[in-house]
Amino acid sequence: MDNYNNPNAPTPSNNPTKSPVSNTPKPNDNRNLIYGILITALILVVGYLIYDKTKTNSTVNTLQTQYSTVDSSKNAIQAEYNSALARMDSLTGSNVKLQGNLAESQKEIETLKTQIKEELSKNNADLNKARSLISELRGKVDNLMVEVAKLKAENQQLTASNQQLHTERDTLTNRNSNLNQNLTATTDAKNKMEEEASTLHASGFNISAIQVKSNGKESETTKAKKADLLRISFYLDENRITKTGSKSLYLVVKGPDGNTITIPSAGSGTLQTKQDGEITYTTAINVDYEQGKRVPVSYDWHQNGKYQQGDYTIQIYNNGYKIGEGSKTLKKSGFLGL
Repeated sequence: MDNYNNPNAPTPSNNPTKSPVSNTPKPNDNRNLIYGILITALILVVGYLIYDKTKTNSTVNTLQTQYSTVDSSKNAIQAEYNSALARMDSLTGSNVKLQGNLAESQKEIETLKTQIKEELSKNNADLNKARSLISELRGKVDNLMVEVAKLKAENQQLTASNQQLHTERDTLTNRNSNLNQNLTATTDAKNKMEEEASTLHASGFNISAIQVKSNGKESETTKAKKADLLRISFYLDENRITKTGSKSLYLVVKGPDGNTITIPSAGSGTLQTKQDGEITYTTAINVDYEQGKRVPVSYDWHQNGKYQQGDYTIQIYNNGYKIGEGSKTLKKSGFLGL
């Protein structure tokens, strides 16, 4: 026992007589294996996370690139659309009135604009469809611009032709105005000539002072006091232009004082004459005249009140012209009124 416990004791030999040494193995330590497995698993997890993140970033970058591409395409399509609208606005801003086929084309363009606007407003816009619609829109706008340009050219030509027509019209208007003036002047001259030619002429003038007795008998007198009326007689000379019918004659009776005698009850008034301007006439009479004939006329003029001593002048007017004139001198009564 002591030797066994003594470290300095000699090593026992393989003597079968000595106590056998135990060969049972010591239990293995598993911690290193576990640590190895955990480290490996951790490395795999970290690697996977790194790979997954890298893949995710790549996907994000790809999506961003795709989004940018789509957004850029959408912006490009929007720019094309805006350009087409600008060209359309240049048409609607012009003074050309769209009619007929042009108006129908404009309606089709408005329909396309609505479709394009609806498509571009979608989040998942079909850019190919939008691009196709815009291409169709550009084509219609191009056609419309060609038609408008053609219409403008035609309008310019029409404007030039219209201007020429206006010039010609003004020239013709001036000529017509001159012709009308000349015609008016000629017509006035013709009317004046006809009026002068158709104006009657009085001749064979005779004025008698008539005394009407109580028994109705008449006698001619030269005394103012005895005169009851003045009998005016004359002839309307032959005139081949004046038509047959009733003719108006205006009598101007001037008393010894030189003033025109007016009697309102006898129809006195004013007359516009050709040579003497406006005058006052004493009375007017109507005479039946026969074309181409010499017609005798007799008219009794009664004065209100007594006749005066002196010269009575009687003038006859027709168509504003004086056609005859005569006078009668009434004397003062003699001794004892005789």
